[in-house]
Amino acid sequence: MASEHKAGAVHKCVARHHDGGLLTIGLLKLVEAVFFFLVGVGAIHFIHHDLGDAATQLAGRLRVDPDGRLVSYVIDHLDAITALRLKQIGVATFFYAGLRTTEGIGLVLEKKWAEYLTVIVTVSFLPWELYEIARHPDWVRVCLLVANLIVLAYLVWWLGRNRRTEAVAAD
Repeated sequence: MASEHKAGAVHKCVARHHDGGLLTIGLLKLVEAVFFFLVGVGAIHFIHHDLGDAATQLAGRLRVDPDGRLVSYVIDHLDAITALRLKQIGVATFFYAGLRTTEGIGLVLEKKWAEYLTVIVTVSFLPWELYEIARHPDWVRVCLLVANLIVLAYLVWWLGRNRRTEAVAAD
């Protein structure tokens, strides 16, 4: 009898499947975390470097005309970035990477708190995304907004579905 109980418990664990949507969103959050971590490392790395020189060297490596309009535009804007601003960028991106890591791991493990956290964070960034699109409309910003709205819609649907399932099971 005891072995039957253990076999039933093992069968329940094996039979459980993971939701592909949550897994996909979680993995995307983890990719974002890596990206923002690397941005933070780059920002910290360049605190005591001349960004204009670094951009000129990069342009040379990419075989882009260092005297061209694009490189000049980038260098003009890089010159305005101070060491303090780079520190702020580094800290902010490390925080954001940590947040994305938390969301990603929680979603991959299908933790309910991660589902709610992701909904809250996604909703909180929507006004900023809309502001940025209104200020500087481009396809990248619009695509990011659409992707975040899809993630938000899926998570709201998923949470509602689970709430209904739990209510039926409780009856």
